[in-house]
Amino acid sequence: MVLEGSCHCGAVRFSLEAHGPVPFMHCHCSICRKTAGSGGYGINLGGHAATLKIRKGAKQLGCYHAVLREPGKRARRSPAERRFCLKCGSPLWLYDPRWPELIHPHASAIDTPLPRPPEVVEAGLAYAAGWVDVPRGKGHRHVQQWPDESLAEWHERHGLDRL
Repeated sequence: MVLEGSCHCGAVRFSLEAHGPVPFMHCHCSICRKTAGSGGYGINLGGHAATLKIRKGAKQLGCYHAVLREPGKRARRSPAERRFCLKCGSPLWLYDPRWPELIHPHASAIDTPLPRPPEVVEAGLAYAAGWVDVPRGKGHRHVQQWPDESLAEWHERHGLDRL
């Protein structure tokens, strides 16, 4: 499925082919929360990195490498690149060179209508802010850290890998 995306002010426009176009996960970690506003949900769509096309505004792209702070460990810089618009600050996608074939656009940056997920994984709950009202009930699976299955496995389990 081809996804078209943009930032809020329209300075950046992009497209990519997605093998995982259903937003399956809400990440409640501090990195998503602070870099993308409340629920950042950065790695909930999967696309083919080789198909990413910057249609407009390549010079308006900023890049942030989060600092990972884990208890008992020394702080370190993440290799993952979080791309955003320098004009309006909209989060656009995450790319990690450890998985060079993948790119993860933020669902909030996608303009193409996305399918509604049959289930949402509420992930990173160990890092959720106390004020967050985490959705519960049918269709919401809770995990303290990260799901055991990958984005691709989640799509396959739900029969959504052929979209």
